[in-house]
Amino acid sequence: MKYLYLVWSNLKRKKIRTLLTLLSIMIAFMLFGYLAAIKQGFSQGIDVAGADRLIVRHKVSIIQLLPESYESRLEQIDGVVDAAYQTWFGGIYQKPSNFFAQMPVNPQEYLEMYPEFLLSDEERQAWIKTRSGAIAGRGIAERFGWKVGDRIPINATVWTRKGGERTWEFDLVGIYDGAEKGTDLTQFLFRYDFFDESRQFGQGQVGWYTVRIADPDRAADTAALIDAEFANSPYETKAEPEGAFLQGFANQVGDIGFIMMSIVAAVFFTILLVAGNTMAYAVRERTNELAVLKAIGFTDAAVLGLVLGESLVLTAIGGSIGLSLAWLMVSAGDPTGGSLPVFFIPVKDLVLGAVLIVLMALVAGILPAVQAQRLRIADALRR
Repeated sequence: MKYLYLVWSNLKRKKIRTLLTLLSIMIAFMLFGYLAAIKQGFSQGIDVAGADRLIVRHKVSIIQLLPESYESRLEQIDGVVDAAYQTWFGGIYQKPSNFFAQMPVNPQEYLEMYPEFLLSDEERQAWIKTRSGAIAGRGIAERFGWKVGDRIPINATVWTRKGGERTWEFDLVGIYDGAEKGTDLTQFLFRYDFFDESRQFGQGQVGWYTVRIADPDRAADTAALIDAEFANSPYETKAEPEGAFLQGFANQVGDIGFIMMSIVAAVFFTILLVAGNTMAYAVRERTNELAVLKAIGFTDAAVLGLVLGESLVLTAIGGSIGLSLAWLMVSAGDPTGGSLPVFFIPVKDLVLGAVLIVLMALVAGILPAVQAQRLRIADALRR
């Protein structure tokens, strides 16, 4: 810390060069933070997926339906505690770009299966008692300005009503919050019994099952028992961990994590070259000054630390500003207007950003620092 003034004075020597390098580092870390939030959004709650939950779907495809009667059979399998079904509705609210998940479920079973969905007792009872009742996540409710008591019309794309009617109307009886930050607050959930008796076709069939298991460590064994139970039937199943199921949805548009990290890696490599070049020029321009410092008593280790300190201060300022700007931009909300169910920078990525700041400082400054450390006083003063 006692050499901080000296470090800062050296950085101010070439203000324009330092400023441009600082801006380059800032943009790199701002991009890193923002892409981390986008990656988190595409993961759709994978980080908070229940370790004790499996998803059981049709073996062929998620769009193939399963019998509603499978629920009782699933609950009799060794290792299975409970089962609840869901179906993808895929309707349109006002216009096609208003995309969000809509699913008919059994209210009581669903809320027991997903305790991270927080709903007041009054709203829970209202949903159970109201046949056309529905609940919505806080995020989607705020997006469209919904409030409890509103009547929500949704136009079907697949699940038409008896008689060919496409418009379904639901009474919003509750708005749920999340127990964890990554909880999906963009779902619209309504009663399966109302849906099943009103739809034109497909009665008695559901999209997939969520299964709670007794021992997460035996998830693979329990999944195998489930699939064996329905093997060679007209509706064979594929059971998999909930996280893997959600990741499969995300991967439909590609390996988002790999794409994002490839972009960030390319940007960081370029900025690393810029920062390294800046430090190399800074050391080369101050060869005589560094020799004088050694002559008046600075050790090789002190000179090494001085140059690395400049690199660290420069990178820390640029990286911190970049991450802060990314956090402010992400706090402004989902840029897609609701297509990303969760949108925030995870703490682990902020920690990773801090680690990258230190690594970038070390990598960019190590060669110039070593060069300064090895500098011989007599040779330097002859220049």
